[in-house]
Amino acid sequence: MTDQKDSATDEPVTTRKGIRSFVLRQGRMTSGQEKAWERSWPRFGLSRSDGMIEPRELFGRQAMLNLEIGFGMGQSMATMAEAAPEQDFIGVEVHRPGVGALLKEVEDRGLENVRVYNIDANDVIDFCLPDASLDRVMVFFPDPWHKKRHHKRRLIQPEFVQRLRHKLRVGGVLHLTTDWENYSEHMMAVMSTAEGFANTMPENGFSPRPKDRPITKFEERGLGKGHGVWDLVFRRTN
Repeated sequence: MTDQKDSATDEPVTTRKGIRSFVLRQGRMTSGQEKAWERSWPRFGLSRSDGMIEPRELFGRQAMLNLEIGFGMGQSMATMAEAAPEQDFIGVEVHRPGVGALLKEVEDRGLENVRVYNIDANDVIDFCLPDASLDRVMVFFPDPWHKKRHHKRRLIQPEFVQRLRHKLRVGGVLHLTTDWENYSEHMMAVMSTAEGFANTMPENGFSPRPKDRPITKFEERGLGKGHGVWDLVFRRTN
């Protein structure tokens, strides 16, 4: 498979070889998404070639910094950013229509506290984020890769979690959410043994949905069908 390019920089979406947690879909952008991209990517878009960011310079202030990995079509991220204008948000999504959709939300809502990458989250972690720069990392409804032979593709793995830990400040939070029970069990097993993390809930339990995590339309449909949703909220301890 030929790697999709980041059209803003002509860079590959990922530099990593081997197993990936995503498959690049060749979906087309809508006219509205395309126009939002053209208007707003130069202002809100970030690229691997920008190198290591300095959040205070990027946003022009010192504020709580959130990272959302795999924001889909961006509605949840835009809702969180609109509800917390005193915080800053960086989103990562490999699928270009999702980035266009978020940029349209940014325009429609008049948001100033959002920036976005259209590359692999692994590259953002490795090349773009200083250590101890994040207050919160959110991974909501990642691909569950539900077939057993595909479990190795799941994003939440011990090595990935440790790389995230170094980007969180001590006291920062890693918030994971899934609607696949088997994946929730996998996530809990990974996080319960992860060095430098502690569950914010007693007895290694799952967390109630934090009030600042929006409920998506997809989640509402699942809940209506009796599907479960599991939140895990862990804090960096060292």
